[in-house]
Amino acid sequence: MARIAVIGAGMGAMAAAARLAVAGHRVVVYERTETYGGAVRRRERDGFAFDTGPGVLPLPAVWRDLFLKTGKEPLEACVELTQVDPSARHVFADGTEVSLPNASRAGVVAALDEALGAGAGARWGDFLVRAREAWDRTRRPLLEEPLWPNWPVLAEREPYPAVPHKRLLRTRRAGTLAEVGAWELRDPRLIALLESHALAYGLDPRVAPASAAVLPYMEHAFGTWYVRGGIRELARAVYERCLARRVEFVFGAEVTKLLEKDGRAAGVELADGTVAEADFVVAGVVPGALPDMPPRATGEVPPQRGLPSRLTVLLALRGPRPEGTPHRTVVHTEDRDGELESLFGSRTGTSTPRPTVTVLRPDDQRLVPDADHEAVTLTTTVPASSETSSDRAEAMLNAAERAIPDLRARLLWHEPHTPADIAEATGAQGGAVPAPSLAAAEGRLLHPSNSTALPGLFTVGGWSHPGGGLPHAGMSGTLVAGLIVEGPDFRGSQ
Repeated sequence: MARIAVIGAGMGAMAAAARLAVAGHRVVVYERTETYGGAVRRRERDGFAFDTGPGVLPLPAVWRDLFLKTGKEPLEACVELTQVDPSARHVFADGTEVSLPNASRAGVVAALDEALGAGAGARWGDFLVRAREAWDRTRRPLLEEPLWPNWPVLAEREPYPAVPHKRLLRTRRAGTLAEVGAWELRDPRLIALLESHALAYGLDPRVAPASAAVLPYMEHAFGTWYVRGGIRELARAVYERCLARRVEFVFGAEVTKLLEKDGRAAGVELADGTVAEADFVVAGVVPGALPDMPPRATGEVPPQRGLPSRLTVLLALRGPRPEGTPHRTVVHTEDRDGELESLFGSRTGTSTPRPTVTVLRPDDQRLVPDADHEAVTLTTTVPASSETSSDRAEAMLNAAERAIPDLRARLLWHEPHTPADIAEATGAQGGAVPAPSLAAAEGRLLHPSNSTALPGLFTVGGWSHPGGGLPHAGMSGTLVAGLIVEGPDFRGSQ
């Protein structure tokens, strides 16, 4: 039995801790804040409750596997999972609306044809077929296996099978997500649908590789799910699973130093001077959190820079949630170029006229004081370190009125959850949110390996392979546990 010190109680760190404890190790988690879950937090006020992190759950199989491998009770015995159907309602700049069925290619094709015109559904359906090929080519190396030592192969090879496109007497293939939209989808509304998946992860579609097509494919293939009571309930269930496996948690314990002995990790030192010896250390921390952090085993992976953050506005509404209201509505910007420039370019300022906003309206009585009220969450992508302003929140409310026409009349209060709040919860500078690992793009969207140059030290969570997002956090925990239990020859689940 090895002693294992885990730094941080984020979702990836807890996933690793539970798996390591089941393997017979003594695991202690040191968390600098007073709670678990990392960015997966809950805000409660006046009988209302809101997720301030992710609001929906993609690829729940990752968490089902964790519960299957760490105890007798399956995930569904610990939380109530429901499919979000329709998966999303989209309100486009020209006023067109479409509701897309959950995990149904035929249903999506029919809905797009009816809303956008004949042929639109077929173009999106054909795109999903190509996106599936990109998924099949990258699923194992990017999600299920430790990062390859020869990772530049992933950086150089574009897995998306783009359609040849004749332009200026030349035949070209799309290399970015924006080019996929312009050359293969062509309809500005389909382009907005495609690019909204990149924006949700803080990616600029103009430079994001075509392989980002796997993001809408994941949602289409595996569906979108909601955890009754909010996604924070998933964090609670993982935490309780850790406790059941005898993982020890020490809250309010900031790790300030890594201990090293005989050329390998030997434990951690806390801010109060306490020393905790360990045979292995698992660091679920953001870059720069530990000044003596050694380089990763694949330290030449380019660091992700300039990552955006998220601004969430919590809305308490009087009046019940109308029957048949979609759980999720994406209100697309009327100024696509302006939005992208404000996020990723040189334009300065606090807002665009109407940013792309995701409106979450869960049918969940656990989130409201009674049936005569509704809890709504608005989310948009913003630059990291950006200051919240009344103008930015007002722009989000204006956009949300396209999904909730009577919003102003029903509004009791609204409260922003800012990049500074994310920074406080996660320690990420400016509240930056990591994107998932993606192939191509010269490795800009790959994350460093979970192994490091210091034997016995591993990293876990969104800032390590395979990157950000709830499914990726769970996969990260699986990889780290495998590397510790089975050793450096571990090659992932079969």
